[in-house]
Amino acid sequence: ALAGALAMQPGLLLLDEPTANLDPAGVIEVRDAVARVVEATGATLIVVEHRADVWRDMIDREVRLGAAGTTTADFGGTRSAGPETSGSAAEMPYASAPLLEARGLTVARVRGRVVAGPIDLAVMPGEVLGITGANGSGKSTLGRTLAGLLPPAGGAVVASDELRGGAKADPIRWTSAQLLTRIGTVLQSPDHQLLAKTVRDEIEVGPRALQLSEGEIGRRTDDLLERLRLDHLAAAHPHTLSGGEKRRLTVGAMLATRPRVCVLDEPTFGQDPQTWREMVAIMSALAADGIAIVAITHDLGLLHALGAREFRMGVSG
Repeated sequence: ALAGALAMQPGLLLLDEPTANLDPAGVIEVRDAVARVVEATGATLIVVEHRADVWRDMIDREVRLGAAGTTTADFGGTRSAGPETSGSAAEMPYASAPLLEARGLTVARVRGRVVAGPIDLAVMPGEVLGITGANGSGKSTLGRTLAGLLPPAGGAVVASDELRGGAKADPIRWTSAQLLTRIGTVLQSPDHQLLAKTVRDEIEVGPRALQLSEGEIGRRTDDLLERLRLDHLAAAHPHTLSGGEKRRLTVGAMLATRPRVCVLDEPTFGQDPQTWREMVAIMSALAADGIAIVAITHDLGLLHALGAREFRMGVSG
């Protein structure tokens, strides 16, 4: 994408979150490539970012925007400190028995093409498990396999008696209704799981599939809209939202069915410092309630803030 933009020999290069969803090595590669281009061409560079730290040695001016496009800060010169992005680790009530286990698991995006494994991994109640690793290492594929959305290429994913509650042992054999209250999933791309015509309807999809009462559906939806700061967008079409708002909406839609295990792929993608902290608080509260959280992420600050256990693809598995 960068090469395509440069082929036009622009005098101004505008990059909108160019390092989103990249592993740390990829972030550095993109930054260094942009730096070489700017130095060689003298082009003006504008970078739209939630986290400006990686660009600070290159920029001459930083503008921070608030609500409705208002400017909250405008200063020149390189700076060493960025917006606050740290949280506080939660008290995690770890239990001795896992809710979900990978046993000698190999995973594949396409049948017959193994991308990772064998993997032995336990998902514990009240724990945040961070799955990290380079782009293409199989993180998302592992997450979808644990969540019962992809069949294991080898080995097995086994749910505890507590989690399956009478369903089959392997989540891939569960019905969609059985998955709703057991394992919730937020995909890496929010657009791949937006189904309804309004934000409110999107959060109501799961509860309606469970045939909850109108009163209970309303209570759950109102609570999540407020907690995720989406209440003012309740009547908006989901595809008109920003990337960060779509991410919060998919998290809300998942939480509406109150699953015991939450698998979140890049949960902090597109979040500004305030909504990042709010996402940390939500995940911390879920873990404190005994929910098991699997976070597939490049955001090591998120894992630090949550006191997560890290499983690095390509190292342990």
